[in-house]
Amino acid sequence: MKHVFAAALLCAAVAAPSFAQEIKIGYALAEDSHYGAGAKAFEASLKESLGDQFSFRHFPSSGLGGEREVLEGLQLGTVEMTIASDGTLTNFVPEVGVLGVPFLLRDKDHARKVLDGEIGQEMLAKFEPAGLHALAWGEQGFRHITSNRGAVEAPSDLNGLKIRTMENPVHIEAFRALGAAPTPMAWPEVIGALEQGAIDGQENPLSVIVSAKLNEVQKYLTLDGHVYSSTIILVSPALWNGLDDAQKAAFEKAAKVAVVAMRAYVDEVDASGVAAMKDAGMQVNELSPEQKAAFREALAGPYQQYEAQFGKELMDRIQAVE
Repeated sequence: MKHVFAAALLCAAVAAPSFAQEIKIGYALAEDSHYGAGAKAFEASLKESLGDQFSFRHFPSSGLGGEREVLEGLQLGTVEMTIASDGTLTNFVPEVGVLGVPFLLRDKDHARKVLDGEIGQEMLAKFEPAGLHALAWGEQGFRHITSNRGAVEAPSDLNGLKIRTMENPVHIEAFRALGAAPTPMAWPEVIGALEQGAIDGQENPLSVIVSAKLNEVQKYLTLDGHVYSSTIILVSPALWNGLDDAQKAAFEKAAKVAVVAMRAYVDEVDASGVAAMKDAGMQVNELSPEQKAAFREALAGPYQQYEAQFGKELMDRIQAVE
C-alpha cells in the first residue's frame, strides 16, 4: 500500500499544472504609445527566452495610478514592473536630473550614446539603493511646447504662461527663469486641466503629443526641443532578487529589445508626427538655431545652478560624448 500511495503522489505531482509568475506592469500612456511598444516587446522577448514561466498583466493609461505611485509600488513589491519617465525618477535618484538640463543633449544620437555608455550605466546603478532595479534606458524624445495662448518664438512669449511640467526641479527652474508659471502635475490630471483652462499649455515629446491626441485640447505646437526626455525600464527588487541567473539574463535581454522598440516608435513619430498634428488642425512652428540660442542665453542663471548641483565635470563629460 505504501508503494501504491507513493506512486499516486508522484503521479499527482507530475499532473499538477505549473503556474506562471504574474508580472503587473503599469505605465502612464496608452498601449499604442511608445510605452506600450516597449512593454509588449519586453513581454514577447521574455516569452521567447523563458516560455511560460511568466505572464503579464498590462495596466496602461495610469491604470495603477500616477508614476510616483507605481514606483512606490515597486519599492513595496506590490507592482512588479514599470516604464517611467526620467522627470518623475528624479524624485528617487536626483542625479538623473542632469539629463533634464535644457539644451544639454544635442540630438537623439548624442543622447543615446550618453545613456548607452558609461555615464548612463553609472546612473542606472544608483537606483538599487533607492529600492528600485533599473534594467535599461528607454526613450520619449525631445520635448516641445504646446499651448492654447499662441506660438512660442522668443522667451518673452512664455511670460506668465501656465505650463504643466513634470515633477522635475530642473525643468521647473528653467521655465521659471524664462518667465513662465510652471505647474507640476501628474500626467492623469493634465488633459482635464487643459480642457478646463486651469493651465495654458504643457511640454512633451511628439511621441506623447501624438499618442495622447493633444491636438484635441491644444491649438499651438512649438518645436523647440528644449529637453531630451528619457524613460527607464524598472522592476521591483522583490521580483529581481527572486530570479535565477538565467532568468535575470532573459530580463536584461528583454529590456534591450524593449529599448529598440521604443526608439523605433519615437523615430517614426518624429518623422510623421508633425504632419499628423498639422492635419489635425494644430498650428506648428519650429525654432531656428538663432531663436534657440536666445532661450539658452536666457537660461544663463539656471545653468550656473545646474553646474553647482550636478557638477560641471559631469555636464562637461556629457557634452564631450561624440
